[in-house]
Amino acid sequence: MKKGRAGRLTLERYGVTGFTWEQHTRFIGIGTRETLETLRAEYGIDAPVDELLAVKNHHYLELVGTSATAFPQMRAFMERLHTAGHPLAVASGSSRTAIDAALEATGLGSLLTVRVSAEEVGRGKPEPDVFLEAARLLGAAPAECGVVEDSAPGVEAARRAGMRCIAVPYVPDGQRPGSDESEGQDGAAFASAGLVFAGGQREFDAQIAYDWVAQSN
Repeated sequence: MKKGRAGRLTLERYGVTGFTWEQHTRFIGIGTRETLETLRAEYGIDAPVDELLAVKNHHYLELVGTSATAFPQMRAFMERLHTAGHPLAVASGSSRTAIDAALEATGLGSLLTVRVSAEEVGRGKPEPDVFLEAARLLGAAPAECGVVEDSAPGVEAARRAGMRCIAVPYVPDGQRPGSDESEGQDGAAFASAGLVFAGGQREFDAQIAYDWVAQSN
C-alpha cells in the first residue's frame, strides 16, 4: 500500500526506523494530517506537521508515478456507473495533491472530477465531513449517495453520513482475508456496510456491486 510505504520513508528521514505494516494498519482510513500528528507526538519528531506532510506527499507522488493502477473490476464498476449517469466523486483522507496524482496515474480522472480531501473539511474519517461535502458538491442528498470504502473508519464515516456503503477491505497480497494480518481489523469492523467483499480487491465483482447499487435506488 503506497500510503504505508510513503509513511515509512517519511519516518526514516527523521530517524525512525523499523516502522512495520502492523503498526501502519491502525491508521488505515485515517486522514494523513491526523496520522502524522499522532506519529510526530509518539516518536518525538521536532519537525512541524506541515513539513511532514510535504515530505510524505513527495514520497507518495514518486510511488504513484511509477506504480499506480486501478484494478480492472473497480475500473469496470466506475465506468458502468458513469455510463449510467451516476455522478461520481472522491472523498479521501489523503491530500488534494495525492488524490489528483493517483487519479491521473490510473486514468480515472475524467470520471471523478468532484474531489474532496481531508484538508478541505473540519474533521477526517471516521467523522462524515468529507462525504457530506462531496454530496453537497454533487448536489445530492446524503441518503441518495453510495460509498465504496476499504477501511473501517471510512465505513463508519459513511454510516454517520447516512450513506449506503460497499466495503472492499484492503487485503495485501499473500495475506488472508479477514485475518489480523489483512488490515488489523476483523469483519465486525465492516458490519455496517450494506455490501461487503471480505476478500478485498480479489473478490470484488463489478456486476454484483452495480446490481446492488441499482437495487438500492
